[in-house]
Amino acid sequence: MIITFLGTGTSQGVPVIACDCEVCQSVDYRDKRTRTSIHIEVDGLSLVVDTGPDFRTQILRERVKRLDGVLFTHAHKDHTAGMDDVRSFNFKQKMDMPVYARQDVIEQLEKEFSYVFAEHKYPGVPQIETVPISNEPFQINETTITPIEVMHYKLPVFGFRINDFTYITDANQISDIELKKVEGTRVLVLNALQKENHISHFTLQEAIDLAEQIGAEQTYFTHMSHRMGKQRDVEKELPDGIDFAFDGLKVKL
Repeated sequence: MIITFLGTGTSQGVPVIACDCEVCQSVDYRDKRTRTSIHIEVDGLSLVVDTGPDFRTQILRERVKRLDGVLFTHAHKDHTAGMDDVRSFNFKQKMDMPVYARQDVIEQLEKEFSYVFAEHKYPGVPQIETVPISNEPFQINETTITPIEVMHYKLPVFGFRINDFTYITDANQISDIELKKVEGTRVLVLNALQKENHISHFTLQEAIDLAEQIGAEQTYFTHMSHRMGKQRDVEKELPDGIDFAFDGLKVKL
């Protein structure tokens, strides 16, 4: 299995106008955080979790040439806005793109991308096959994917476990029942927005505490705002076995 971090940042806390903070002006490539998404290669499959506003740029940057499906964690725009750009894979692969999501997420996609789901489609729009999923394991070919329901304040969000890899973003609560699904994970990805308290995301310390509780061999933090600070400075505060991810990071399991 190969995991590629397409993006590790967030719109949360980022000014609309150009920002002159030290993170946004940093020349360290690790501080250039586009909206959060990952690419997973497993069992011959090429999968993406979420298609944020930067999806096209990320796919081009990482030279992803095939895509077998999209998994959505939830319906917030910073995780769905780039869905239109799967059309390139439609053209190349001559197939509809399977999209796996909760029914409420599918319904939101149908509203926001109404032209994609119209009865009479304009030529060239993305060709999407929606596949509703629930909080139960499901299969894509021979690969088993286990959803992990976490809470993003009051909004249920899906994390996903595939083999020894678990990916959780946009969360600040995980029940004991759902945590049991994560037991034995070798590589964990967890959201850590900033150091200050936040209503719907884990802070840095909360993420560290949870990562140590889960006890994966290696944990990477993602979905970081510019308020987290520069990576070279903040990473000094991290325990062994816990690191910040960065855009373009590849992890092999």
